[in-house]
Amino acid sequence: MEWLAKLFTKYPEMAVYLAVGLGYLIGRLKFRGVGLGVVTGSLLGGIFIGNFFHVPVSDQAKSIVFLLFLFGIGYSVGPSFFQNLKGEGWRWAVLGVFVPVIGLLTAYAVAHFLKLDPGYSAGLLSGALTESPAIGTASEAIRSLSLPDELKQQWIAHIAVADAICYVFGTLGVIWCCSSLGPKLLGFDLRAESKKVEANLGIQRSKLGVYSAWQPIGFRVYTIPQDGLVVGKTVAEAEQSVPGVRLFVERIRRNGKIFSPLGTSVLEANDTVAVLGRTEIMIKALGPLAREVADPELLEIPVASYDLYTTSKTIAGKTLQEIVDDVEEARGVLLKGISRGGHEIPIGTNTVIERGDLLRVSGSESAVEELAPVVGRVIHPTDETDFAVLGIAISIGVLVGAVLTIPIGHLRIALGTSVGTLLAGVTVGWMRSVRPWFGIIPDAAILFMRSLGLAAFVAMIGLKAGPIFVQAVREFGYILFLGGIAVTLTPLIAGLFFGRYVLGLNPALLLGGIAGAQTMIAGVAAVQEKSDSQVATLGYSYTVAFGHIFLTIWGTIIVSLMT
Repeated sequence: MEWLAKLFTKYPEMAVYLAVGLGYLIGRLKFRGVGLGVVTGSLLGGIFIGNFFHVPVSDQAKSIVFLLFLFGIGYSVGPSFFQNLKGEGWRWAVLGVFVPVIGLLTAYAVAHFLKLDPGYSAGLLSGALTESPAIGTASEAIRSLSLPDELKQQWIAHIAVADAICYVFGTLGVIWCCSSLGPKLLGFDLRAESKKVEANLGIQRSKLGVYSAWQPIGFRVYTIPQDGLVVGKTVAEAEQSVPGVRLFVERIRRNGKIFSPLGTSVLEANDTVAVLGRTEIMIKALGPLAREVADPELLEIPVASYDLYTTSKTIAGKTLQEIVDDVEEARGVLLKGISRGGHEIPIGTNTVIERGDLLRVSGSESAVEELAPVVGRVIHPTDETDFAVLGIAISIGVLVGAVLTIPIGHLRIALGTSVGTLLAGVTVGWMRSVRPWFGIIPDAAILFMRSLGLAAFVAMIGLKAGPIFVQAVREFGYILFLGGIAVTLTPLIAGLFFGRYVLGLNPALLLGGIAGAQTMIAGVAAVQEKSDSQVATLGYSYTVAFGHIFLTIWGTIIVSLMT
């Protein structure tokens, strides 16, 4: 043990990475589908190692990895944050602000009542509201205080203690409230209401999954029989013969010759046609006697599957059905999926496309390339990060956070370098939604920044908190746990009633909305399981950007209020 202690003292980075590795192992452990997650796991891993060994951790190292994480978070939520302020999104924006504000007020009231120091108060807030980035902003706020270093380090260690204690119910509380308590309080049948939302969105269901005729299977070749249902019909009439679905006749072989038909071309018996669509829909349109054949020459069609980034007003704000009806360039292209803020959303005829949505489309190369400029821009796979924008943006964010103070009543609250970096990420993310070629950072790089950045940061916090953890839990454990319950449930329940009866939001989507406002994706997963539907993801996608931004900033605010 003495040898290992000397090794950790000489090479503290070894202990940090060991804590991260242990954290990911802990984060993978689940009980009935619920786990602590890798961030809390890394915090506990750091606390465990720190309890036995003194590991010197550099504040500069913590800041570097944490700023990368914050920029990644801001970059991810930037497009949806500004988009949700427009149109009908204002109601979700209000909910996304209301829940975090109630969370802050509740955390302050509980901390004041329990006479907690700023460290325990910040940990109570970050753990109970399941927003670990608040650990970093609170730590920075404490370090900026004019106090003895020993006291500041003690308070920062208290953040980790309180966060670890309160995070357990913070997670379970969101899951329970969203999936069980919420529907009971509002008095509605979650499964039935979700089905109504699906019907309104034009989503067609099949057993356990949510499926849609808008999703393609691919190209198939069929020979039209003598008494085929489409004999004598034009290509346009045949393509529209099955209401509510999409299929396209791309090429025809007739009397040995191959040609690309027009919409007015008439289909004849014994034509061999290359059709794009779902197999069961093709058979329904062509008739049960249509025979699938192998014709490689007819299928020599360049097929493209692209990700299209939505920036155009021609597309943004319209439903999928409106796009099909009004946008001529949409012909011959099928939608495979929609990603909004990194989350998959259900697809139906009445699903509204928003600016910043990523559309995964498939079709002939010419059709997809014709549609691309109408939607916005093709996002080609890339592994190159625009480090120039990344470095300059973080530098500007740090500078703004260091010099800017915000007056609130008699208080003057320093914005802080971490909050400045978060806002820099939001700004760059939004700018990229307007100019998709600007500041490109691949999803894999963002995932790395968000995952390892926060895990390494909280692991280092845990290493410093380890020596006092056991004693602190003995003295304040049950008090913090009970206080955390109040801080977790109060904003969720208030958000339920405010969202339903003041904002008039759909109750099924509202459950996802309050989970998003507390940035807990596990709450949405629980709602999806109970409702057998994915529609709650829509509510989550509207509010999660606001939750990440405001709850992270609250780390700075709660320290200022408690000092």
